[in-house]
Amino acid sequence: MRKMIVALLVGATVSAGVYAAAASLTVSSGSLGAGNSAVAACQSGTLTAQYATSYASALPGYKVGVVTVNGLDTVSGTNCASKAYKITLTGTGNASLAEITGTTPASGTNFTADFSASNIKAADILGVHVVISG
Repeated sequence: MRKMIVALLVGATVSAGVYAAAASLTVSSGSLGAGNSAVAACQSGTLTAQYATSYASALPGYKVGVVTVNGLDTVSGTNCASKAYKITLTGTGNASLAEITGTTPASGTNFTADFSASNIKAADILGVHVVISG
C-alpha cells in the first residue's frame, strides 16, 4: 500500500510539473514554440511566381534560371519589406529539388532568386513554394 501511495505522489508531482511548464510557454507570431497562436500574414495580396528557362546541352533540356516573385507589398502598414524569404522548387511527390533563401527588398513589388547553378530541368518542376517570415 505504501508503494502505491508513493507512486501516486510521484505521478502527481511529475504531472503538475509538466502542466506548469506547458502553462508558462509563450507563443507569438515572431517565434516558434509549442502551443498555438494566430500568425498574421505580412500582406493580404497574393504572390505569384514565374521562372525563366534556358537550354542546357549538358542536361539535356531546358533548365530553370531566375525565379521572379511578383505581387510583393512593401508599402502598407503591415508589409513584407525587408523580411527573410525561402523559395523551394519541388518535383514528384512534393520533393524539394532546390531551395534559395534571401531577404525581400525594402521597396518594389517583386524579387528574384537565381536557380541557374542548381541545373534543374524545367520539366521536373511541379511546384514553386514561397515563404516570407520575420
